[in-house]
Amino acid sequence: MRAGLRLRRTITLSTIGCSVSKSLDRLLAWLPAESADRELARRVNPERLPRHVAIIMDGNGRWAGKRHLPRVEGHRAGIEAVRAVVETSARLGLDVLTLYAFSVENWKRPAAEVSTLMLLLKRYLRSELSTLLENDIRFNVIGRAEELAPDILQELRAAEQKTAKSSGMLFNIALNYGGRSEIIDAARRAIEAGIPADALDERRFGELLYTAGQPDPDLLIRTSGEMRVSNFLLWQIAYAEIWVTDTLWPDFRCRDLLEAILAYQKRDRRYGGIASAHVAAGAK
Repeated sequence: MRAGLRLRRTITLSTIGCSVSKSLDRLLAWLPAESADRELARRVNPERLPRHVAIIMDGNGRWAGKRHLPRVEGHRAGIEAVRAVVETSARLGLDVLTLYAFSVENWKRPAAEVSTLMLLLKRYLRSELSTLLENDIRFNVIGRAEELAPDILQELRAAEQKTAKSSGMLFNIALNYGGRSEIIDAARRAIEAGIPADALDERRFGELLYTAGQPDPDLLIRTSGEMRVSNFLLWQIAYAEIWVTDTLWPDFRCRDLLEAILAYQKRDRRYGGIASAHVAAGAK
């Protein structure tokens, strides 16, 4: 009996190891032969990848300002970064990628800028749908999507429906999203469902969030050097490792994502406990 269990465990671990190795091979095959990105990719430990990476995409306006361009040109340039990061993440074998695209506070921006952002979103979905399908990526929206314009909502739902059978990486895009709004919405659902106070614990509450059923982010990336979380996934990032780069979002590429993951893999995640080495030292 025990031998059978050991055999099944060995087969399972072997299967997992083969799967993560293939993911890294897919990424290496995709990268240009002489690129520095390949060297970074070879340093990644495929068995210690973060399951969920969340990114606060910041710096589009500053990128445009440095080039004496309108802010909207920064948003247009940012689409290339989205394309690169989504495909890199899928080929690397991440389970979940979440990009913070438009917050509930962003409605305060000029109407022309908001309109351009929504137009760029529609264009992205139409132009990249085939790439999402080819890479087995499932598209998902988190946030108060029902408050978006009907034509935008239609595009979003169509992309969700067309990629619904994909079994690879889950690609969340946070639209009309706010961390506090999400928590309020979850509390309302709990009240509407009549969940007794003594039955509402962290697990049950997590099932009421937009990200229900997904692993919490292991790694939170913020571009443009700002040191704040900007009302993003407030519940879910409780134990996320945070990596901040001065790189502005339109300049963020595969190499930046790989650098973030390599930095993550050097960290000792203790979840409120202490490192095993410290435990051993204390026991002496």
